[in-house]
This record gives sequence, C-alpha cells and structure tokens, in this order.
Amino acid sequence: MRSVVYTKPGDSSVLTLEERPLPEPGPGEVRVRVVVSGVNPTDWKARAGGTYGDGLPFPEITPNQDGAGVVDALGEGVEGLSVGDHVWLYMAAASRPTGTAQEYTVVPAAQAVRLPDGTGFDIGASLGVPAMTAHRALTTHEHGPSRLAPGALTGRTVLVAGGAGAVGHAAIQLARWAGATVITTISSDAKAALATAAGAHHTVNYRSEDAATRIRDIAPDGVDIVVEVSIPQNAGLVAEVLANHGVVSIYANNGGDDATLPIRPNMGINARYQFLLLYTIGDDALRAAAEDVTAALRDGVLPVGEAAGLPLVRFALEETAAAHDAVESDTVGKVLIDVTTE
Repeated sequence: MRSVVYTKPGDSSVLTLEERPLPEPGPGEVRVRVVVSGVNPTDWKARAGGTYGDGLPFPEITPNQDGAGVVDALGEGVEGLSVGDHVWLYMAAASRPTGTAQEYTVVPAAQAVRLPDGTGFDIGASLGVPAMTAHRALTTHEHGPSRLAPGALTGRTVLVAGGAGAVGHAAIQLARWAGATVITTISSDAKAALATAAGAHHTVNYRSEDAATRIRDIAPDGVDIVVEVSIPQNAGLVAEVLANHGVVSIYANNGGDDATLPIRPNMGINARYQFLLLYTIGDDALRAAAEDVTAALRDGVLPVGEAAGLPLVRFALEETAAAHDAVESDTVGKVLIDVTTE
C-alpha cells in the first residue's frame, strides 16, 4: 500500500511517499481503507517536533489524526462494527504511528465511528479534532451541559473566536444545533460570510468595530461560553463580555504561549478559564463527543463546503507535504487529502 511517512521531525520535506506492507489489526483494532484524510494544525506541529521533540517514539510515523473510509478487517473481539461499514476516524496517530495519510490504517475500534447513512467521507474526514474539540469547549460550563443535543444550550449565548476556522465552524454548528445564540468574531467580510453560512446569528469584525460594545449590544448580560483560539490576543475582550459564571474554553495558543488576564474583572464575575487538549481529556469525554457529534450528523448538522461555511481545499496523497504547508500557512477552509476512491 502507499503510505506517507517521516522518520525524523522537521519541515514538510521530511514527508515521503513509500510502499509499505498491508497492516493487520490486532485484538480490539480495525483496519480501515482510508478514502479521505483530514489535516489539522496538530498534524504539522507534531511532524515539526512539537509533540515528540527531537526524537520519535517509533522508527517511522504516518501523519494525520483524522480521516474517513471503509472498514476492511476486524481484529479479535471487535463488536459493533462490520466489514464494509463507512466510518470516521479520530486520533489515529495519537501515541501511534498509524495516521491516515496512507491507503490503509489500523486503529482501536473505539476510534472508528460509524457514519450515518448518507453522510459522505468529506464530512467524516472533517470531524475528529475540530468537532470533538468544539464539543468539549461547549460542555465545560460549571452549570452544564455535559452533553450536547437539541435544546441543551437553549437560553445560552456562545461567543466563538475565529468563526471561519475548522474548530470555529464546528463550534458554531454544534452550538446552534444545541439551541444557543451564537456570536462569532471575524476579521473580514469574506470570513463573516463563511461564519454566517455555518449558522452564526451574529458576526463581529474585530478589526473594524468596537467588538466589546457590539457583543454587549447583542448580549447585554454577557456571553456564557467563549470558544477561544487566541487568549493572548483576546484576554481583554473576553473579560469585558463574559457573563457571571461564564467559561472561557481555550483550545489553542494562537498569538503566543503567554497571556495576561485582568484579575478584578474576572474575579467579579466568577469567571472560569478551562484549558483543553483532546489527547488528554479522557475516554469518557471522547466517547461523549463521538456520540454527540454522530447524533448531530444524523440531524444533518456539520456539513462542509463553501455553501456550509467551510471551503474544501484538496490534495492528492503524494501532495501531503503541500497539504501540511497549506494548513501551516492558515489556508481558509478544510484541507483534505484524497487517498483512495470510494
């Protein structure tokens, strides 16, 4: 089979396309023929040394956590999946060398989730890191909810920072599905159009508007949940617009590793700052996210494509290095790699 691998950390030039033997699933694992591989910032950051440093824990690693495809073989003891099932994959390369930038991959069965009938592989490959991160970000408020479903966020206001990104797109869609009023900050009219297409009720251009005033006009009592991509840049704004007992769910370090928080404004509203990383949130949270995201898919939520607010940018498997570069350079939309035919 064709497999993209790297044997040392570095820039995208360390990625090479090789022929490798077909892997066999062990107990509790499934083999999946990958149709589409999804690329996220975590993928290029891991390849560049952000996860493992100067050394690798495996002789070679195939990158990319997310993907979608067809179950091809079952390991001993696997229940609930059958050969031929269409599935979406998450955390395929988490503490494993078995990412989705290859024609076949082997993953724990729990990390291969059956796609609802009629849900395409492009959607499946766009879930994983973005949708599960968004789910966690929306379920950290001290008063709940801990799960998402229609009505779970009724009466709440959610602010999504950077609504044109993949996590922002998923957060907008999941929050609206769960009944929240959704505000998002964006930096251009084009990104406002994407966020609106995703389902945001209100967009605020933080470059041309007084963002705090606009958000307070929309939500006089403040916002209950902030899905935050850049707390170093947004700490002041967040403190101005957060509601009493509001939570700021921080899932990225865009803007730097250090942030300064204004203490008195946050203290006065009993603010909560919840950091989150998908790889360490625990099996219960991952399971809840996988179940709720799949339920949203059954309701027709989380579509992709420009009309749905998330343009698709496609590459061939042999162009995986270029796909990584596209994500690293902040290409707008979802970067996908076509691996095999449907």
